[in-house]
Amino acid sequence: MLEGLSHGAPSILVGMRMPTGTFAGWIGLATICEVCGTWPARSSICEPCITQFAQPRLRCERCAQALASPSLPCVACATRDSGLDRCVAAVDYAYPWDRLIQAFKFSTQTHLAQALAGLIRHSPWAEPTLDAADLVLGVPLSNARIHSRGYNQAHELAKRLAPAKTAGQVLMRVRDTPTQLGLSAGARDRNMRQAFAIHPGELRQVAQRHVVLIDDVMTSGATLRAAAAALRQAGAARIDALVVARTDTEAHVQHRPGPS
Repeated sequence: MLEGLSHGAPSILVGMRMPTGTFAGWIGLATICEVCGTWPARSSICEPCITQFAQPRLRCERCAQALASPSLPCVACATRDSGLDRCVAAVDYAYPWDRLIQAFKFSTQTHLAQALAGLIRHSPWAEPTLDAADLVLGVPLSNARIHSRGYNQAHELAKRLAPAKTAGQVLMRVRDTPTQLGLSAGARDRNMRQAFAIHPGELRQVAQRHVVLIDDVMTSGATLRAAAAALRQAGAARIDALVVARTDTEAHVQHRPGPS
């Protein structure tokens, strides 16, 4: 079950005892489902919406691209290094998750971090990946984007997935890259080249460690490859990535919420 926040329950009802057999017996645990608007629900994303929209898909283990049939790695990863040992995506970047991610990322609805982190945690391989990790890092934003947005959505997810393993100052964004919107996969790679570095005082945290990168959306993978390259250069032994959503085709490069 994906446990959400109780921001949706009217305050006059919080704490009222419900009959035995209802959702945990307390209306104070209720919330509104962020997808369908159902109230009361036991979590920020109700079970019917999880069943309908968040079924696991067959994916490439290196880049999380959806596959029609088993192929490990996929054709693209067989000819190009993804930079990652494993990549896990919870859902496709499609309805209704694209709407929620946009609200989380661009409309300061940070309460959605809990529900989106829950999607990641309940996807295949995510839990053992987090358990095995030494260090969990949200992909950093540039200072300009942090200033304008007020928070880093990837770090918000990381804190909810593995608070004891999350560090905010290890991986740094050292170059404020132009937007990835509308760029081809090759242009995205060039755009992100040498955009990240390890803080000089944190190199020992990375060397010979299992690092997990967290991000909201993976489109071409350029951002994660660039971050992984910096970690690999610093001596990381293994680098995995967990993302909420993976775009399904290169056509999605045109969408606004591509990786930042």
